[in-house]
Amino acid sequence: MEILYLFVSFFASVAGSICGIGGGIIIKPVLDAFGTLEVSAISFLSGCTVLTMSAYSVVKARISKDTAIDFSVSSYLGIGAVTGGIAGKALFQYLRSAVNSTSLLTAGQSILLFFITLAALIYTLRQKHIRTLQIKNRVSCILIGLGLGFLSSFLGIGGGPVNLVVLYYFFSMGPKTAAQNSIYIICLSQISSLLLTLSTGTIPPVPVLLLAGMGICGILGAALGRRINRRLKDQHVSRLFICLMVVILGICLYNIARS
Repeated sequence: MEILYLFVSFFASVAGSICGIGGGIIIKPVLDAFGTLEVSAISFLSGCTVLTMSAYSVVKARISKDTAIDFSVSSYLGIGAVTGGIAGKALFQYLRSAVNSTSLLTAGQSILLFFITLAALIYTLRQKHIRTLQIKNRVSCILIGLGLGFLSSFLGIGGGPVNLVVLYYFFSMGPKTAAQNSIYIICLSQISSLLLTLSTGTIPPVPVLLLAGMGICGILGAALGRRINRRLKDQHVSRLFICLMVVILGICLYNIARS
C-alpha cells in the first residue's frame, strides 16, 4: 500500500506543478478513498508533500530566473493565505475533537471539495465568456488570500483549483502564469500550516519513512512537472486542468458514497 501512496504523491506533484493546483487536491481524496489512514494523518501527509513540491518549484524558479510570479500581488495573497490557513487549521482541529465520527468529517470535506471543484470546472469551461478583473489593491489581495488559505488548510488540499480560478478572474492571469503564482501562494500557506501544527503539538501519528518518501516524491514530481510545463502552451495546461478536475469530482463522489 505504501508504494501506492508514493505513486499518488509523485503523480499529483507532477500534475500540481504543471497546473499550479499543488497536488493536495489529488492526494487527499485518493488517500481518503484507500481508507487505511485517519483523516488527520492524510491531511498532514498531503500538506507536507505539497510543501516540498511547492518549495522546490519556487526556489528553482528563483535560481533559474525563470519565473512569472507577480510578487506585488501574490505576496499579499500569501499573507492572507497564511492567516486564513491558521484559521482553517484551527477549525479542522476543533471539528476533529468535537465530531466523534471520522467518516462524517471525511464526508463533509469531500462534499465541500466536490462543490468547490465543480464550481471551478464550470468557470474554466465558461472562462472565455467571463470578463476578468485586474485587482491591485493590497487590502483586497489580503482578503482574497484569507479565503484561499482557509479553504486549503481546512480541506488539506494545499490550494487546488480555487487558487487558479481566483487568479484567472480577479487578476486576469493566463494558465501558466497563474500556475506559478498559485504554487508560490501554496508554499507560503503550507509553511504556516506546518509551523502551526508543530507549535501546537498536533502532529498526527504517521509512518516516518512514508512521510519522507512522499516528501521526496513531491520534489521529484515538481522537477518533472516544471520541465513539462515549459514545453506546454496555455491551452494544453487548461485542458489538463479540466481533465484533473473531472477525475477529482469522481473521486469525491466515491468518497461521499462510501462514507
